Amino acid sequence: MSRILRLAACAALLAGTALTSAGAADLPSAKTAPIAPVLTQWSPWMIRGRALAVVPQESAKLRLGGAPIVGGDVDISNSVVPELDISYFFTKNIAVELILGVTPHKVKGAGALAGAQIGSAWLLPPTLMLQYHFTDFGAFKPYVGVGVNYTVFFNEKAKGGFTSFDLKDSFGFALQAGFDYMIDKNWGFNFDVKKIFLEPKVKVNNGLIAGKVKIDPWLIGAGVTYRF
Repeated sequence: MSRILRLAACAALLAGTALTSAGAADLPSAKTAPIAPVLTQWSPWMIRGRALAVVPQESAKLRLGGAPIVGGDVDISNSVVPELDISYFFTKNIAVELILGVTPHKVKGAGALAGAQIGSAWLLPPTLMLQYHFTDFGAFKPYVGVGVNYTVFFNEKAKGGFTSFDLKDSFGFALQAGFDYMIDKNWGFNFDVKKIFLEPKVKVNNGLIAGKVKIDPWLIGAGVTYRF
């Protein structure tokens, strides 16, 4: 009888060992378990800070008391200012950019009006650009853009004996080309050129002298890029 019990105990032990081995075989091995890939999250936001040179390509059509001033023209000073822009990428190629900054300028006579001090003004020219970014050149990332500008003139001051100087806020058309050179995934350098086509109305001495001034500035900027 004791022999039968010993045989039964051995059989039970063997069955338990077999079941344990089978269960262990069904468990995933730590060495073979799949490793989830680490994904880098793509951010659609970019900001740039630039030093911006504003170089007007000016000309004017002016009237004195309703009669054309033959040969009358204006000269508008250049300006260098800080500028901030914010970009949002809809895709890796298509983005919109909002350009923000203010710039001061002095206006004096040229041509038949040479020597006349006319006035000074500040310009707030927010510009919204639709851009295409090329992505096949590694760290070098060129782009082109087209957009619309709305320039607000403020703090206008008459000079040279004139009593008033007024420039009318105006819409303009803008073109752009530039590039970013990225030194890592977040930081880079930027160079950018824009041309804005802008022709506001002007009044001096409450309309005694009136007409249109074609400003058409080049905006040439260089600065730092940060991609979130």
